[in-house]
Amino acid sequence: MTNPFTDVLIAEFRAQEGRLSGPFADARMLLLTTTGRRSGRPHTTALGYYPDGERLLVVGSALGADQHPDWFHNLQANAEVTVETGVFTYEADAVPLEGAERDEVFARLVEADAGWGEYQAKTSRTIPVVALVQRQAGPPGGADSFAELLIKVHKTFRRELELIRAEVAASGTAGLGAQLRINCLTLCQGLHNHHTGESMGLFPGLRELHPELATEIDALQAEHDQIGVRLEALEKLLSEPSPDLATEVDRLADLLIAHLDHEEAALLSYL
Repeated sequence: MTNPFTDVLIAEFRAQEGRLSGPFADARMLLLTTTGRRSGRPHTTALGYYPDGERLLVVGSALGADQHPDWFHNLQANAEVTVETGVFTYEADAVPLEGAERDEVFARLVEADAGWGEYQAKTSRTIPVVALVQRQAGPPGGADSFAELLIKVHKTFRRELELIRAEVAASGTAGLGAQLRINCLTLCQGLHNHHTGESMGLFPGLRELHPELATEIDALQAEHDQIGVRLEALEKLLSEPSPDLATEVDRLADLLIAHLDHEEAALLSYL
């Protein structure tokens, strides 16, 4: 059962496509819906999450209480869950991490946010870390048209860029933490996959159906190539022990945002 605070948080999350106000304004948040282990009814909770390649990570801290949160008990009984990112909704498998993998990942998350370590210090239980793995490969569904899907994908990239820029700025002289490194690499891989799909599928298809778009598509492809150069530069920096990311992230963000705007203006009416 939710409480009034959670109900308000969930309503705001859904109304604002995942953007929240107050203390959660700059946080990565999702809604996780589990099936009640006794009631069989859906239960939704708002959680912070961390990117981790093709999966998302959530933590069952319960603010350091001695009992696991209800949502964790629910997914132990039924691992099939629903994830809402604000832009996309998809079915996922919830996989609690175990042993050395859990410990390594939890240490990484403590480095990113010392609060997790403080919660662990309050309780004798081992705070669980859960990986949420999308059940169906590829972009989540839920769009009524390819145009709507493109807008949703672009919104996701814009939001992630905004968060990473803020994280890089906040890291200052503290150095690049392991989780921030993974956040950046996950973004790079996501952009690479998206642009590869467009270059190999969307652009040739549109060129064949609408020859008048040839010049525009050539320009968009050239932007893909430029962004690819910036992604390679960022990935190279991420392999260094103490990289200065701010300039390179800003270059990539400015170039990518301009490209997303250009692509939407040029192609949405044809999709």
